[in-house]
Amino acid sequence: MNEQTDSWFSPASPPPDWDPAQADPNRYTDPAVQQVRYRRPVGTQHFHGHPDLAATPTGGQMPAPAVQSAPAAVVPGTESDRYEGQFEYEGVDERYESPVAEKAAYEIPETPETGWSAAPSRRRRWIGRILLLGVLAMQALLSLRLGDSASAEESINLVVGRQEYAHLVDGTAVTTDLVDRVPGAASLYPVLAGAADELHGLAGARLLSLLFALVATTLLYSLTRRMFNERVASSGAAAYAVLQSTVVTGYYASPDALALMLVALAAWIVVYTDRTPALAVLAAAPVAALAAAVNHTAVLVLPTLLLLAVHTAWPYKGPAKGILRGVLLGIGTAAPLVVTGVLTDISDGTLSRGQGSESALDILNTSAQWSGLFLLLACGGTFAWVRRERMNEAVDMDSVPGSPLRRAALGLTLCATAALVPLLQAQLHTSVGMFRHIAFGLLLAAPMAGLGITRMIGAHFRHPQLGILAWVLMLALGISQSADRSESWASSGNLAEVLRSHVDTEGTYLTEVDGLPQYYLDSVTDAGQWVSLRGGQGDEVRKGRYGLIVLDTGSSGAAAARDKAVTDAIRAGGHYRLIAQLPHRDTGKAGVYRVYVKQ
Repeated sequence: MNEQTDSWFSPASPPPDWDPAQADPNRYTDPAVQQVRYRRPVGTQHFHGHPDLAATPTGGQMPAPAVQSAPAAVVPGTESDRYEGQFEYEGVDERYESPVAEKAAYEIPETPETGWSAAPSRRRRWIGRILLLGVLAMQALLSLRLGDSASAEESINLVVGRQEYAHLVDGTAVTTDLVDRVPGAASLYPVLAGAADELHGLAGARLLSLLFALVATTLLYSLTRRMFNERVASSGAAAYAVLQSTVVTGYYASPDALALMLVALAAWIVVYTDRTPALAVLAAAPVAALAAAVNHTAVLVLPTLLLLAVHTAWPYKGPAKGILRGVLLGIGTAAPLVVTGVLTDISDGTLSRGQGSESALDILNTSAQWSGLFLLLACGGTFAWVRRERMNEAVDMDSVPGSPLRRAALGLTLCATAALVPLLQAQLHTSVGMFRHIAFGLLLAAPMAGLGITRMIGAHFRHPQLGILAWVLMLALGISQSADRSESWASSGNLAEVLRSHVDTEGTYLTEVDGLPQYYLDSVTDAGQWVSLRGGQGDEVRKGRYGLIVLDTGSSGAAAARDKAVTDAIRAGGHYRLIAQLPHRDTGKAGVYRVYVKQ
């Protein structure tokens, strides 16, 4: 048989040098020894000398060749050259070349120690802002539900504000004698309140306070986030927003809301300048001084701002520069207060005012009902922070060196501030205004209260129900206590109606109820026609100088003594007759308005 016409060369036959053993599909080839990848040619392969195979596609019936132990020698012009273009070799036998290292199909990545990072992120910032908006909305709703008639303190602020605003606009003289009854500089908050009252009445002045209160909560969130992180900031702002003092102050026409906002702004500047040169802290000095001028009670938290300036800069600048910051802030704050005489007014009007008759124990007990749970959370947060510095709260964990003593000093400073106002009120034996004034200390203790809530919840939200329970308790207390406080001051509607028919634009009137007659009878009388009962006016009463006299039997202490002296003078003079007795309750105490008209 002629070898050239043998059946080996049929279209279905393998080439002469084909090894049948290589066609075994179960034959194992070590990939480390030889890595060969075959690529089928594109299109049609033409074979030399075999026209019958010219039209057969390469991927037709030709069986795919298996891996060869070594490439066959190719002799040009021979039949082994036919399959040269059908295979592409990417690896060769180790007998000819070093083996190619095989890359693993999957590698286990390095596992981090924790599943999330405490570093700031854009997503976390936006979540915190959304939570803050919810907190502000709740705070606004809780405050707006307290709509009622003006209290005596609100009336005083608005009467002075109307006259100060008119004096500023057209030079009208201030005739009221209530200027010294404003708990701050009469030319600051009362002017703003008077302008708002001219536009929208009592509601306008209260909405102005609500704006100040919401800004204060926002600044609190921001500075707490700077000190810790978004979780602590959200918890602290949410806890502070539902307190009775926060809710009432947010819809109360008094300088408290503006002073709170200024204190929060000063603390924000102190915290955000902790890594800057020491002189940068002076930016907070005029803001802190202005807060004390707006409301003299704010002076109680100024030492806390000085210590905060020291504590926040200590880890980054060292103790010397930290103390320097505190000294600079103290000098920058005290200087304008001394020059303007505000410090003297503060000493005479706030720290040295007359003693009341209330029990110190009762005052502290009342304060504990209003802020006890909040202060307990703040102290718990301080203890947990001292015991364990980080539970992923620190934003810049690499640059803040830990020190239990430093943490304890900062935490106790903020927590002690919340107790300053109740202790002062207990020392003065009076709780007048305490429901608003304690907000100053609670504002600066709020970061530690937020830390306490997050430590209750635990890392990775292990016990969220504990934090929710604490917040719901504070919410329930805030709702009930703020409602009671709003209903506690005396209603002025009946008194104004009785007085309206007995006053005119020419008479002079004596009142023990400061503010209410001047404010609600502004359309028929001038504020200068009303004289406040200050004592020593018995002779004028006996002579019948005043056309009308308003007394309040609910007064206590020195006010009760003045009330008795005027009553005796009325009986001795015989010029007045009693026309009305109107029962009322003022801050929980029962009293009666007595109205006398000249016969």
